[in-house]
Amino acid sequence: MSDAPADNSAQLAAPAYRLPALDQDFLLGSSMRGARFLLEYEKAEQALVGFGIESTIVVFGSARAREDGPPRPAHWYGQARAFARIASQQGGALDGAGKRYRNVIATGGGPGIMEAANRGAFEAGAPSIGFNIGLPREQQPNRYSTPELTFRFHYFAMRKMHFAMRAHALVVFPGGFGTLDELFELVTLVQTGKTPHAPIVLVDEAYWREIVNFDALLAHGVIGAADFALLRFADDGAGAWGQLKAAGLSIG
Repeated sequence: MSDAPADNSAQLAAPAYRLPALDQDFLLGSSMRGARFLLEYEKAEQALVGFGIESTIVVFGSARAREDGPPRPAHWYGQARAFARIASQQGGALDGAGKRYRNVIATGGGPGIMEAANRGAFEAGAPSIGFNIGLPREQQPNRYSTPELTFRFHYFAMRKMHFAMRAHALVVFPGGFGTLDELFELVTLVQTGKTPHAPIVLVDEAYWREIVNFDALLAHGVIGAADFALLRFADDGAGAWGQLKAAGLSIG
């Protein structure tokens, strides 16, 4: 017979003995992906409900636009900042009546247009949301989103779900692959009735018509006139707010 162990140190050190909730090797394994989805959903959901966020205005756009960058991206940055300030002042995000906030600016929480929109809300004295995500080139949250409403996601799918769940409107400034992905994701949800109707405004019509040939989509019959009518255009931040009001955005 083998000699008995001197103590139970091997048992205490074994991975099997770790509490599941404290075992990162277990929690980060592929078999627990569904649980991690649930955690990413529920953590943000509880924070948003606890803060009193009833509805949002989602703002997308290039992470590369800078206030001190080339003239056109710098203009986009300024207009996103102006839009978020106006929307926060006039849309209900300042009221907090009964600790319920409406039409709160929500962005991806990073730099560029995201920073500009969070900044505009900050300057208005309103809360704003940053749905940040971990990326290979690490994306840090900007300094203007409300700390209690600044989240980090691993899964794009769960991040997109939170973008869509409370969105009363979508305002999209010029951007690249990520912006196009997010725009058409939400357009499709509205088109297919998977989410309540929300006005969608594209800022800088010349840019959007240059990079997306909407007329060709219509001509080839892959979208209909009613689908194209889901999109509105504006030249600047004030115009985007005007389009949301004209579309019947519920204010306050």
